[in-house]
Amino acid sequence: MDEQAVREHAQAHCDALLAGDIDRATTQLSNELRSNLGHVVALLPLPLTEASVESVSKTGSGYLAVLRLVGQNDDVRLQTRWKDRDGQPTIVEASHIVAPEMGPVGETPPVAEES
Repeated sequence: MDEQAVREHAQAHCDALLAGDIDRATTQLSNELRSNLGHVVALLPLPLTEASVESVSKTGSGYLAVLRLVGQNDDVRLQTRWKDRDGQPTIVEASHIVAPEMGPVGETPPVAEES
């Protein structure tokens, strides 16, 4: 398993999600994630209008792929952890990437008043 293989499988996963083909998308998931499919689907802003692979990077024992998933009302970055399972890149973990909320430029955070 190399970065290119993970990228190809991640893109296939995005393509299946974008097509609304959850059955095809689940072929990229580990058995453990398939058994908790409701949790995985809850992470997705369905129906999707756009899906892409933002990045793929090597970790100690696998790869991380960041997916950008855009729905009608939400834009989500999903971090997926990939490992080799039976000779195939497989998603073994998925979670939202929460971006820090930024206030307007130049705005300082409120300071508590002393009594």
